[in-house]
Amino acid sequence: MSDLYSDIRPYRDVEVRDVVNALLADDEFIDTLVALHGNKIATWFPVVSRFYARRALRKQLSDVSTVDAFQALVKPRLDRVVAATSVFSSAGIEKLDATQSYLFVSNHRDIAMDSAYANIVLVTHGHRTAQVAIGDNLLQKPWVSDLMRINKSFIVKRSLSGPKQQLAASKQLAGFIRESISENRGPIWIAQREGRAKDGDDCTEAAVLKMVSLSRDKRIETADQILGKLNIVPITIAYELDPCDVLKAQELSFGEGYTKKPFEDLSSIAQGIQGQKGCVHLRFGEPLNQETLSVTTAVELIDAHMIDHYRVFQTNLWAVEALGHPVPATLRSDAIATVSREQFMSRFDLLSEAERHAAFSMYARPVLNWVARHEKD
Repeated sequence: MSDLYSDIRPYRDVEVRDVVNALLADDEFIDTLVALHGNKIATWFPVVSRFYARRALRKQLSDVSTVDAFQALVKPRLDRVVAATSVFSSAGIEKLDATQSYLFVSNHRDIAMDSAYANIVLVTHGHRTAQVAIGDNLLQKPWVSDLMRINKSFIVKRSLSGPKQQLAASKQLAGFIRESISENRGPIWIAQREGRAKDGDDCTEAAVLKMVSLSRDKRIETADQILGKLNIVPITIAYELDPCDVLKAQELSFGEGYTKKPFEDLSSIAQGIQGQKGCVHLRFGEPLNQETLSVTTAVELIDAHMIDHYRVFQTNLWAVEALGHPVPATLRSDAIATVSREQFMSRFDLLSEAERHAAFSMYARPVLNWVARHEKD
């Protein structure tokens, strides 16, 4: 791949050993792994715990010299986490060709798990794992960047200040995405908007698709011609329980003046991975392949998929009722639950009234969007 993308692309196989060695040498990375395992001894004997953790990790990584080998090492651990924290199901993948590259445009609820669940389905059905977009705001530590890029993540530069820098970064990102799809280097996963939909409103930001269209050659191509060639496939993921729902509600109730604490996103990643999610359902759509596809049309098609194929759970309906809205009978008949209504409501007992309203609104929004689309006067 062109060096034009060397600072944002996933690491290549020839780079893997150097990256692995850098991770093994990073004390903060090792300490983070120890902390995630809940090792209380590390509090009293950090040097000793780090020594044994590094030795064990070095042994596990001794044969890892390719990206595929690294992901193969991670997969059993991911499978255990998924099995322990969720009841996972999926649909729609059977309509996609495993030999093709797709641009998956997904709703975004969890920083790490949205794309992880998608990759589980892809691997299970013989597809290649996706290269996953990740904002540079999450890469606050060098070891985090290394860990993400060795796991097929590519960087979206969000922290640039000047408009010229932002445009250059957007063109670079668009070129990387188009080249990956057109040269069949495997699927790409991007979110339909910048940042998670903390309010539960899965609306596609036109700016995301406009960015992708910047890869065109203006002399011979239009933006509409680009989007139609990228094998865009909508993905909808639904969580019965959001492990970060309380944190999101507190942030939403605070308003625009909310300031994130240092490394708050890393804490959200850990909580999203380890927290209980109940049922999780992921639905792949069909490719939006058209000779010409405008940004407006693409947004409409993706948003329609998000609404029509979102798996509604009882938690969503309980939230609708808590806000005083009627629940459509069509949705009530198919909604399932792994928790009781009392267990769900008790999640928010310690929140303020404004925070509880934000939490219920987050869970209710997919239902209210469905009503707005299907029960118009």
